[in-house]
Amino acid sequence: MCGTPSRLGDLAGLAGPWLAGSAATAEGHPTAVVADRFEQIVWRDTYTQSAGLRELAEELAGRYDHTADLLADAFLAAYKTGPWLRERADMAPSRLVNHQVISSLMESPEFAELHRETAGDPYAAAMAVLAQAAALRRMLERFRAAREQAERAAKGRRDAEGAAAAVGAALQQAAGGAGADGTVPAPAAEAVQQAIRAAETAGATARQAAEGAAQALAAAAPGVRATARNAVTKAAAAVREESALMRAWGVGPGELERMPYDQRARLAERLRTGRLARWAELIGRFRQMADGERARKVENATGELIGVTLGDDLSRVIPSELANLGLPELRAVFAARYAAGELMLYDSQGEQTTGQGAIIACVDTSHSMYMEGTGGGTREAWAKACALALLDQARHAKRDFVGILFSSADRLRVFRFPAGEPAGIARVLDFAETFLGGGTSYQSPLSAAVELLEAEFNDAARTRGDIVMLTDDECGVTEAWMRDWNDAKHRLGFRVFGVAIGAPRAAEADSVLDALSDNVRSVEDFLDVQVAADLFRVI
Repeated sequence: MCGTPSRLGDLAGLAGPWLAGSAATAEGHPTAVVADRFEQIVWRDTYTQSAGLRELAEELAGRYDHTADLLADAFLAAYKTGPWLRERADMAPSRLVNHQVISSLMESPEFAELHRETAGDPYAAAMAVLAQAAALRRMLERFRAAREQAERAAKGRRDAEGAAAAVGAALQQAAGGAGADGTVPAPAAEAVQQAIRAAETAGATARQAAEGAAQALAAAAPGVRATARNAVTKAAAAVREESALMRAWGVGPGELERMPYDQRARLAERLRTGRLARWAELIGRFRQMADGERARKVENATGELIGVTLGDDLSRVIPSELANLGLPELRAVFAARYAAGELMLYDSQGEQTTGQGAIIACVDTSHSMYMEGTGGGTREAWAKACALALLDQARHAKRDFVGILFSSADRLRVFRFPAGEPAGIARVLDFAETFLGGGTSYQSPLSAAVELLEAEFNDAARTRGDIVMLTDDECGVTEAWMRDWNDAKHRLGFRVFGVAIGAPRAAEADSVLDALSDNVRSVEDFLDVQVAADLFRVI
């Protein structure tokens, strides 16, 4: 045993490095993104509510280790306002692959764009994770060798920790048998020496494994950068598209924030797969156009004279026309021109006074409305998009809105949206997605509209409602019904706007739609929203 230290102080000096190592917390952090308790709670709550996240976690866990921590990191990177990564040295060796994956995602130039859409929004952050699922699988596979090296490094680290603990235990046992002068019995001293040699070997093995893991990560990292960039780009696009879809249907950020996760997920699924999902962009463009036309009402203030026009408004008759009343022989001419609406009037800049009663959109949902135009879009989609923009118009003006879907005389659905009540998105979608089929009858929807305006007049003494008739067909009405219609129009003071969608004959001057309406416009391009612009200036 010659050369073996026999004094406790010497042995303690030799064992010092391993005693310090065993006292340190050597395992490291399991997650790469630093998060506080609140953010961790948000992740757990979101994970609990999202079936998609749970299914993804279960799938990845069956093939790779520590993927639950990886998904948490991916979520927190998207959700946190200012995400930042731990230093690589602070990570548990077994999670170094996770750190590299998240680092690749966050270092992508496109990550800032994604983060703008997801920061502070748990649903959007979860959606981003799910959108990156395929890329996560590819990156984990690419890092498979590096992960195996990392696992060996983790095992080596644990072995080194165990060896360091054995040094401490051997030294403690030697101290228990030491004499008063600090002399340690030879067997105990040898046990300490053996423990130190084992710790040296374990430490060297751990360092070698750690270096191998680092090299494997460095070798694989360049190959995943393109995958990471594509993943972030795809996630940003998915989040943006859903956000645009929500806006197109009138669901604002405030309403989304208050909506429970599962309800928001169901709504998003319905919007993506509903009958009019293909035309969400058209609906959005209608709403944007209507917003612009509402602004023009303010910009074009009434009062600036811009010329002369024809009509029967006696308050705007020019002086030369009034002069005819002073000549007995010309009074009959004045009366005839007044009856024909051909008096010369001052024309002023600005729009007509808007109505005060309900806005009623009568939407034709007969079989022919399902037809698609040559440029894309369908008659139904254009009509529904216009009607939804009219709903916005009513909400903005604090007027009731009624959507009447019609086809044959016995097929009618009425959707009421009172001004004083929220227009729930579920009800709006029911209105947008309902399609009746069958033929076309004007009398049923217009009679229903008159009844609603009559009730409004009786209950609240409101007149001057607006009816917009959106149809692609031409059908007859009886003379008796037409007399009742004209009487009601005179009594209630409502206006009627006809929109002939893909049916030029319905817009002709001698058509039934023209006879029923104050003015008629024709829609030939089912993707053109500007043809209806004037509606939103005068309604």
